[in-house]
Amino acid sequence: MKAELRLTDTNAASDSKGRTWGLEGGLFWWLVGGIGVGITVFFVFLVILKSSLLTSLGVALVPVGLCLAYIFGLRQGKPPGYDRDIFERVFTGGGFAPEPPRLTHPLAKDLP
Repeated sequence: MKAELRLTDTNAASDSKGRTWGLEGGLFWWLVGGIGVGITVFFVFLVILKSSLLTSLGVALVPVGLCLAYIFGLRQGKPPGYDRDIFERVFTGGGFAPEPPRLTHPLAKDLP
């Protein structure tokens, strides 16, 4: 009996893009960008536009919330290209599949 072990390189590490704070791949940078835009908007509303603290905070939470919605709604745990497919479906209205055939009864009259 041959007791030799066969080792095969699987390249399993190349399949993963890593995780930061539980976010897959580069999604961490989307969160950092959303927080950066939120801080900028907060100070623009507070200092330049002289809005109240509560108004500035409320408006600054919008870009952070949008980034979080994008990350957890369209990217985290989804297959690659899922977000692009959703946006294409929303903006063009079409899907990937061809138009379904129109089925009619052979004795039905065509409507004008």
